[in-house]
Amino acid sequence: MGSSSGRGVVGNSNPRVSMSDYDHLFKVLLIGDAGVGKSSMLLRFTENTFDEDLGATIGVDFKVKVVEAEGGKRIKLTLWDTAGHERFRTLTSSYYRGAQGIILVYDVTRIDTFRNLQRWLEEVEVYTPGGASEVIKLLFGNKVDCASLVTRSEAQDWARRKGMMFIESSAKASVGVSQAFEEIINKILENPVLLASTTPGKKKIDLNKSRLEGNTQGCC
Repeated sequence: MGSSSGRGVVGNSNPRVSMSDYDHLFKVLLIGDAGVGKSSMLLRFTENTFDEDLGATIGVDFKVKVVEAEGGKRIKLTLWDTAGHERFRTLTSSYYRGAQGIILVYDVTRIDTFRNLQRWLEEVEVYTPGGASEVIKLLFGNKVDCASLVTRSEAQDWARRKGMMFIESSAKASVGVSQAFEEIINKILENPVLLASTTPGKKKIDLNKSRLEGNTQGCC
């Protein structure tokens, strides 16, 4: 499995934050076609490095990072890097369970990876509670250090229509990666439904059950 790092990069960063000392535990998934740079994105975020020869993910890789968010909240991130190859999809569907954030990654130099985002979003809606209505989603356009074939306005419009945030970036050039995770973290912190099950020792809440109970009316 992937390595861990304890260097805070969000808000008021604190490199001395302990991996076992945190206020909230967030689960964030990275999904998208093979070769779009999901593993490179995680490597840049957790270790601030880039590997030109990084191999394809087989199944699911996993990294952990503790960061300090605005307001001094310590967030432990469990980061799940899912394989993009179709033959591994049956291995990864269960990893959507319990996720508070999902980052959809495409390669700005490959139009097919952008067009396939709809299929990935449909998978998110199938495997996350409430059809992904409560999960924070962010569209991540990687490799902007190269000539782009997907325009920023096209991707931005698609993200807006799907109700998600959008960032163009480059894991290789270290542009926009930390910002993507910062946006995800801040949005989760603003969502009381998602936040309710992230405190250590708290029982995880079933979002479907919670929503049904909240809509139940008294009867005679």
